[in-house]
Amino acid sequence: MLPIAAALGLPEILLIVFAILLLFGARKLPELARSMGSSVHEFKKGMNEGGKDAAPPSEAPPKTGTNREP
Repeated sequence: MLPIAAALGLPEILLIVFAILLLFGARKLPELARSMGSSVHEFKKGMNEGGKDAAPPSEAPPKTGTNREP
């Protein structure tokens, strides 16, 4: 199976851009792009902070109720 970028040609890309212009209008596109960019930035920031805050597996408390000893 081909990736989508390889399957799309110039006519398909132009059609998609035209449809987006019709849906959102030329005035809303910069605002839409700005909000998408800030969302990606916040997501990456959260992913970086989440990795730093997580405790290493050796410090994690043991699971209870999974292993019963006789």
